[in-house]
Amino acid sequence: MEWHACLDEYEKLVIRMSTPRVVIDNAVCSTATLFKVDSARRHGILLDAIQVLADLNLSIKKAYISSDGQWFMDVFHVTDLNGNKLTDESVISYIEQSLETTHPDINHGFNGLTALELTGTDRIGLLSEVFAVLADLQCDVVDAKVWTHNGRIASLIFAKDCNSGSPIEDSQQIDKIEARLRNVLKGDNDIRSARTSVSMAVTHTERRLHQMMFADRDYERKPMLQHTLDLPAVTVQNWVERGYSVVNVQCKDQTKLLFDVVCTLTDMQYDVFHATINTSGDKAWYLNFYIRHIDGTPISSEPERHCLIQCLQAAIERRASEGVRLELHTSDKQGLLADVTRTFRENGLKLTRAEISTTSDTALNVFYVTDATGNLADPKIIESVRQKIGLGNLRVKELPSIYHEKAETEEQAVGVGGAVLLSLGSLVRRNLYNLGLIKSYS
Repeated sequence: MEWHACLDEYEKLVIRMSTPRVVIDNAVCSTATLFKVDSARRHGILLDAIQVLADLNLSIKKAYISSDGQWFMDVFHVTDLNGNKLTDESVISYIEQSLETTHPDINHGFNGLTALELTGTDRIGLLSEVFAVLADLQCDVVDAKVWTHNGRIASLIFAKDCNSGSPIEDSQQIDKIEARLRNVLKGDNDIRSARTSVSMAVTHTERRLHQMMFADRDYERKPMLQHTLDLPAVTVQNWVERGYSVVNVQCKDQTKLLFDVVCTLTDMQYDVFHATINTSGDKAWYLNFYIRHIDGTPISSEPERHCLIQCLQAAIERRASEGVRLELHTSDKQGLLADVTRTFRENGLKLTRAEISTTSDTALNVFYVTDATGNLADPKIIESVRQKIGLGNLRVKELPSIYHEKAETEEQAVGVGGAVLLSLGSLVRRNLYNLGLIKSYS
């Protein structure tokens, strides 16, 4: 570590104490790579570590968190999404450098882009209207994430000016974008709760989506229809003798579950002092947290306890994948998203979640769709949509088994080269590529 000439010995000691220390071990456990992180305790330090791993689409199979006085010790058992140990040295090196940074980078390639935040009442065709407005206003959508939950929608869109390729900074243009998007979100019955904002500020996308939905109080709203998915079981009790509130969460496995839970606890101003995270053979997660308010006190009222349970359940449900997963891989062009989402709307498909990204003029988009009532879409409609968008461009990830048989036959006819998909094993390297840390992820 190099020191600035003006630092005295005390300042150097403070920096040493506050900088996390990381040990990565691939020998101790036969099924996972161990990441051990020691650092001085501060609010949000646990979320910073989990965020680094989650952003690389890594899976945390087990974790042990303990805080002794002002010192924090974490152990994470990590695999890739295929369940394999990490062996790519570029990935391991990046994780080590990121975990040893006091404040991890959250830019993720969004510098030079304008952030658009949208919240409102969800309805079929809403995203089609949003992307049509942006295309009409010469806004090029580079990256976006869209979540829906309990009849509400939150979206964070990163865009640039189509003509100049620069951020959208003209105040009149920004006012026009906000006004038109607000009118779309309001529709006929959401005059009060629809919100839009335009910002140049850099933020962590998924944490911001949680914050937007929390501010929208989606956790208090009743779902439009009862889901068949198992609801997460959350309990909160006080351990009076030790001054902790004990949070227990049990639910089915899903991507970035630990991030979603710890993000919610952190943004609700709770500190995690101790925790254990385990997964079982039936793909269930068991999470136990010992928490206090940032002022050192446990939960003190029944309404607060009830609110925390609601918020944690909502945080888990927001990412729960509903509907058919469609993956679009094609050359990017002006108005692509407006065209694709219009095709969904015209065929009665409702978007429940979307992840939009653009890499080297190639669109890599993921959509989750249901029918208009929130039930599984008809496979015939899905096939019709694929015919219109392009069989080699739009691929199906999740459908009933009867459809998979047809899809396999079709894939053989189209050929592997006609429908390129990123494998699970390449997701980590793709994220490093997007961050500019490697030249290729192929």
